[in-house]
Amino acid sequence: MQRLESEERQLSTRVWFNIGMKWRGLEDKPDAERGLPLSARLAERRELIARYVAAETQAASRRAVEELRASGIENRVPKPDATAPEFQLPDQDGKPVSSHELLQRGRLVVTFYRGRWCPFCVAQLEAMNEAVAQIREAGAELVAISPQTVHQSFLMRDQHRLQFALLSDAGNHVARQFGLVYRVPDYQQQIYARSFTNLPFINGDSTWELPLSATFVLERDRRILWASADPDYTTRPEPADILAQLKRP
Repeated sequence: MQRLESEERQLSTRVWFNIGMKWRGLEDKPDAERGLPLSARLAERRELIARYVAAETQAASRRAVEELRASGIENRVPKPDATAPEFQLPDQDGKPVSSHELLQRGRLVVTFYRGRWCPFCVAQLEAMNEAVAQIREAGAELVAISPQTVHQSFLMRDQHRLQFALLSDAGNHVARQFGLVYRVPDYQQQIYARSFTNLPFINGDSTWELPLSATFVLERDRRILWASADPDYTTRPEPADILAQLKRP
């Protein structure tokens, strides 16, 4: 029985890795999801997880989300009308990008994501990439922030052909100012390790800290016009909802 359970865990890990590679843009048809609502892309990923990932792994992920929600972390996230922190971070090419300079030109959409290893983050950023022209037509700019290293951001932007800046927030310094940072629990660290998600290597530190997935629309004076943050990393706002906020006077 113990051997069978071990084999099942190994199979689940291999399936998770193969699905993950597909989600990271390495499938035969990288444009297969183009035009689909983000909700449909996320639902597909949830369905594949339910079908192929071991029940104990799914239960651990649900537990982590529930514990994070129970911690009250959402109460720390700045709400509309609050003033957002200023930041300057390196983009995927190591070039410094300043929120102050971007806000001189217009509104700013700031998306925090976990990293290129997260299939739900990939789905969100690919969907945002399809909307980036409309975001700019609305007089705004888009940046996405994660704790992954500059090199990881370079690989992600190149792999997914993203047309906006991916900023590297070493040590989650900026995410912490937005109230988004949490530590991956020990039992989930073990799951990540089995699925080849080496966060200390990807992020360049050993803290095992991540930001909540969150999106903010900032006015030029740094006032938060709209905010979305959820402890459930499988849930993300639709680009259409963000565009609707940008069309507000």
